[in-house]
Amino acid sequence: MKVNYQLEMERELQRIAGAGERPRLLLHSCCAPCSSAVLERLTPAFDIGVFYYNPNIAPAEEFERRAEEQARLAAALPHAGELAVIRGAYDPRAFYDAVRGHEDDPEGGERCAICFRLRLRETARLAAERGDDYFTTTLTISPLKDAQLLNAIGYELADEAGVRWLPADFKKKNGYKRSCELSAEYGLYRQDYCGCVFSRRRDLRR
Repeated sequence: MKVNYQLEMERELQRIAGAGERPRLLLHSCCAPCSSAVLERLTPAFDIGVFYYNPNIAPAEEFERRAEEQARLAAALPHAGELAVIRGAYDPRAFYDAVRGHEDDPEGGERCAICFRLRLRETARLAAERGDDYFTTTLTISPLKDAQLLNAIGYELADEAGVRWLPADFKKKNGYKRSCELSAEYGLYRQDYCGCVFSRRRDLRR
């Protein structure tokens, strides 16, 4: 049975508000457009580090462009409390090594699950190192990403790293639509493929 992770997040946010807490959250972000509506939703409740860690992105120029847009958005977005961008190392070899043998998997298949786990494991590790209270990802805002899978991975890595996972399905309640609106408002660059060379090749063949 599918879990309503949007509802799970709302319950946790209510608990945090009721306790008068303002926890620290490490938010893995794939790009500025996806993070826009997520940050609007979460900055009232958390001090946030936006972790731009995406060794899957190709080519390097695309990685840089998305990184620059992430920093520009964080500087422009109104927010309460702390909001900082942490740029992860660009190490595409880590991605290619992880997905070796899965180059021809269909989009949304096992290669993507491996990529999710790679990026979220590093997010969980860094959250533990920094002493953050929670970690989560912007990836569930995409209509093309499986929120059930992403949350299952998140909980698994939370147990591994000893940091709480914030459950979420950010596409719910018009989250994706809101990200498009904010992207237009801030003039954000919106890429036309997920990020890796394999997804780009498939888009180019369409």
